Amino acid sequence: MSVTVKVEGLRELERNLAGLTKAAGKGALRRALRTAAEPMADIARQLAPDDESTGGYDLRESIVVGTKLSRSQARKHRKMFRDNRSSVEMFMGAGPLPQAIFVEFGTDPHINKGKFAGSMHPGTPARPFIRPAWDQDKMAMLERLKVELRKEIDKSVQRAIRKQARQAARR
Repeated sequence: MSVTVKVEGLRELERNLAGLTKAAGKGALRRALRTAAEPMADIARQLAPDDESTGGYDLRESIVVGTKLSRSQARKHRKMFRDNRSSVEMFMGAGPLPQAIFVEFGTDPHINKGKFAGSMHPGTPARPFIRPAWDQDKMAMLERLKVELRKEIDKSVQRAIRKQARQAARR
């Protein structure tokens, strides 16, 4: 399923971003994305089931906002976006826990393998937590992103101006 989102009113920010170095621009974008996505991650954490028996790190605790993917997630992602190296990406979701996808989407009834081979598993109902968080917060997240982008790009532009002034003073 594909979701298309249109964001308007960012031309001025794009011009300011073009005036920065590539590294400074990417850093500003990453900081803005992380800050804007964190409230959505909080909603997903509230919606995720909490297994009291795990005593700590479980599905709810694994939900993070970051630039890193697990090895298997990265492999699948590379196949999808192999030719796009210049973009800035931030991910929000469950960590590399194998049960995360089964909780989000559920499972159909199936015949077990391994220790319980041959027995019938009744399946599990879906208990979505990522998609509802997106549906609930997507427009607010985009508004936060616009505000955060403005702040971060302005800060980066000011840093670049101060750096140029220091370099000019040394000469």
